[in-house]
Amino acid sequence: MPSIRPSVVALMRMVKAHPRSSSLVTKSLRSLAARAVTRALSTAPESSPAVPSVPLLINGEFVESRATAFVPVHDPATQRVLAHTPLATQDEMRAAVDSAKAAFPKWKNTSVSNRARLFFRYQQLLRENEDELAHLITMEHGKTLDDARGDLFRGLEVVEHACSITSLQMGETVAGVATATDVTSFREPLGVCAGIAPFNFPAMVPLWMFPMALATGNTYVMKPSERVPLTTMRLAELLKEAGVPNGVMNIIHGQHDAVNFLCDAPEIKAISFVGGAPLKASDRHRLPLLAYECP
Repeated sequence: MPSIRPSVVALMRMVKAHPRSSSLVTKSLRSLAARAVTRALSTAPESSPAVPSVPLLINGEFVESRATAFVPVHDPATQRVLAHTPLATQDEMRAAVDSAKAAFPKWKNTSVSNRARLFFRYQQLLRENEDELAHLITMEHGKTLDDARGDLFRGLEVVEHACSITSLQMGETVAGVATATDVTSFREPLGVCAGIAPFNFPAMVPLWMFPMALATGNTYVMKPSERVPLTTMRLAELLKEAGVPNGVMNIIHGQHDAVNFLCDAPEIKAISFVGGAPLKASDRHRLPLLAYECP
């Protein structure tokens, strides 16, 4: 009887550690683990089993893309294909932005204290699912488990910071700046914002982006790296479990066309970007308010 490869054993341990999880990501991994064990114990010729497609998140629903082009998500330890990331169509990306735009007025008027409560629930869910998330990062990225936990922890710190939004979003008042003149300032949300994340930190960088944007009353369209999208999808599932309203958080997938779409969409008022290529001066005029980090 052939031996079960260590990667397969690790897969099964991960799934067994979370037997009652109903997440889309865990369901896909459970199916993958079952196929892997069957393959390891079989002497029959290897077939090409169907690999799941990573869903989009649009208006609170995980939907299958109608894309015709995909990017494989590999387990770096084995080169096994875990999933296929769709390159979202223009209509799908437009639907995500429209959903965020429609959700903005109600979310903007949600009290700051209620937005903070959502992130208190979210940080608790992240802690409860820390092991699952760390294994998922290791599986799709290749980090050691210790590095994966550190990746998640640095993102969790930002979520904890978002829980303080009741004081962080306070404005300022200065009395008597001139005769019979006082000055009062308010911090207002911008509207629809977007995030473009890289490959190297599947949890930390997305958690740098959308928690603070949502806590301050903005709605969001996230584009994770097409090479490591599974962690971001699981983060989004937990955010839904925490109670985020439909349309407030949306996720699209893609490469250059998706980035260009986000840069050019007039509804998007700000973009957070972490990537490996400096922006060309000729492209800066295309961008809304931008916060970015490049090496």
